[in-house]
Amino acid sequence: MAYQRAERFLIQDERFTLLSSEDGERTLTVTGATHASLHAIEQVFDGDVGRSIYLVPLSDRRNELRAIDWIQDVSVARIWPNRIAVRVKERVPVAFVTLPNGTVWMIDGDGVLLPQVSEHYKLPVLAGVKASDPIQQRKTRVHRMQHLLEELGPDANKVISEVDVADADNLQIAQVYAGRAIRLMLGDRQFGERYKNFTAHFAEIDQKLPDARTLDLRIEDRITVVE
Repeated sequence: MAYQRAERFLIQDERFTLLSSEDGERTLTVTGATHASLHAIEQVFDGDVGRSIYLVPLSDRRNELRAIDWIQDVSVARIWPNRIAVRVKERVPVAFVTLPNGTVWMIDGDGVLLPQVSEHYKLPVLAGVKASDPIQQRKTRVHRMQHLLEELGPDANKVISEVDVADADNLQIAQVYAGRAIRLMLGDRQFGERYKNFTAHFAEIDQKLPDARTLDLRIEDRITVVE
């Protein structure tokens, strides 16, 4: 009986009521949401406004919030007497992806597609990934790109304009090098070594083959021009 009286008190006492901004003081607080829609987050709790925070199913609300664009993870907590605190961890884009309809999205390290935002990002375009691909396949291909860029060094993101991961056995990059648009075929390993070999011999390539645009670096002792 004591438990029932305490529970009834938590449910019925107005001091525990979740308030909206229309009530003069919004008691739902959201932190960490830079790109995730604040309106979409607040909508998740529309049915809870006007009733005790004791009745808010925190686990259910967390699952609903995780379905919102840009949200990777989120915590939802009761702050007595009448506050709900939402703390958002947003996804971090690692590349741009052009979809078949021509729209440009971003993609994170988990292979999740993200709508573009106004903030400027200096990222490569990731080719070989489609929205229709299974999420695990997109994630695997993103990881291939990240591994390649890591081997190329910390400045790779600044100079590589595109990474094509459509063929797992032959990753390709595109960039402007010494004023020339170049596509490099790097295979599936030793990306750093092969790229260093290209930069070491570029002056010779530029002199002998000024019109070369696609170079195959997969054979260890030579660089081949692809017509």
